[in-house]
Amino acid sequence: MELQEDELARLAKQYVRFATVEADPTSPSYRDLCLHVAQSDRLLRFLGGLPKARRQPNLFLAAVRLIGGAPESADALEATVENRGDAVRQVMLTHVTQTNEPARCAVLLPALAQLPGPLALIEVGASAGLCLLPDRYAYDYDGAEIAPASSGLGPAPVFPCQVNDRTPVPQRNVDVVWRAGLDLNPLDVKSDADVAWLETLVWPEHRARADRLKAALHVASGDPPPLVKGNLLEDLDALAKSAPEHATLVIYHTAVLGYVSALQDRESFASNVQAMNAVWISNEAPGVFPDIAEHAPPPPSRGMFLLAVDGVATAWTDPHGRSLHWFR
Repeated sequence: MELQEDELARLAKQYVRFATVEADPTSPSYRDLCLHVAQSDRLLRFLGGLPKARRQPNLFLAAVRLIGGAPESADALEATVENRGDAVRQVMLTHVTQTNEPARCAVLLPALAQLPGPLALIEVGASAGLCLLPDRYAYDYDGAEIAPASSGLGPAPVFPCQVNDRTPVPQRNVDVVWRAGLDLNPLDVKSDADVAWLETLVWPEHRARADRLKAALHVASGDPPPLVKGNLLEDLDALAKSAPEHATLVIYHTAVLGYVSALQDRESFASNVQAMNAVWISNEAPGVFPDIAEHAPPPPSRGMFLLAVDGVATAWTDPHGRSLHWFR
């Protein structure tokens, strides 16, 4: 179905926003490529031929890289789509942006460490489950170092995170006695294809992120967390009931609920979680839960996520876990 000009214009604005707000600070190549997409009638119409939920910049650029390698220029991007567009389209129709960024554990840990232990963790939208392992990683909060709670699973990645003076930096790691993930399409840390997709989702300039992802995948492969295939709106209750009663149940998600398009569905999920005997930690773009975001102070920079605990705005976080600005 041919897109109307106003639809193409909205799609172009989506790519401009991604370029200027999300990519510009840390990925010049993605910034430039997305700005080119916004001006390319051919690429916009290629994207417009996909379902609306499959047109995201992250998904498009990762699919291009998986099929043809990282394009070094706008011309190379155009050539990949022209010559291998069917393969790129197939990847975009069969994959989703399951960026499993383990460094996000650095912004979750201070909230987790304030809870009475031991902890039982459920991550919604878990992807390969790398963010289910906060106790198995090491952290560096502006020189305050925290070691893994357990060892023997290989060298742990160290996640650096800049913090402000109000951040409750933990003294030690957390005690996790049970964990499980819920995802529509769980990824397997022992699958070469799944690992290749996860690595492709890391932006080209982010070499340190890519190295830490490899280390986290190695840790996870030694003892993969249990993952359940299911819908967060329908299958969370059953999973929560399997958690041990003696542990504090924590249900959390990061950069997940933004893919639930209807605000009514997101609010239904939130109400369901808050009705459980669990702590709810949300780390999402502020527009995902506007009622929570309206009680937060202005963010220190553009493009930040909002961390909330039990529906209370608590901190601004870098989307990749690199900084934490606590204000609660």
